[in-house]
Amino acid sequence: MFQLANTWPRYRGRTQRILAAYRVFLENPTEGLHPQQVARRTGMSMMTAAALLEGVPDLFVKLPKRDGLTRYRLNSRTTAADPDEIEAFVLRAARREGWVLYAGLAMIMLAVLMVVLLMRAS
Repeated sequence: MFQLANTWPRYRGRTQRILAAYRVFLENPTEGLHPQQVARRTGMSMMTAAALLEGVPDLFVKLPKRDGLTRYRLNSRTTAADPDEIEAFVLRAARREGWVLYAGLAMIMLAVLMVVLLMRAS
């Protein structure tokens, strides 16, 4: 359950941070960047940058090295795509996660309402 809380939602509420990290990688297309480098260039904390890069495998790919430093790059699909397409993808994914969240909350509320109505009827 703890792992789910850290990875979902991936995009909802994080779109600006994801796009800021994406822009950092666009400025350095040939480099694999450590989360600390991304954190410095975006102004977020090191832990936030590491969790962000780890939590969005749709855009960033992990490059482990023998020296123990894990670096990240844009995946091949993201590198080939237009920046406007990636921004639209991130915004669409955030909107989709919002709809899933609201649908889940509505289902829970309906289930509670059904239980209350069934208890009143009996």
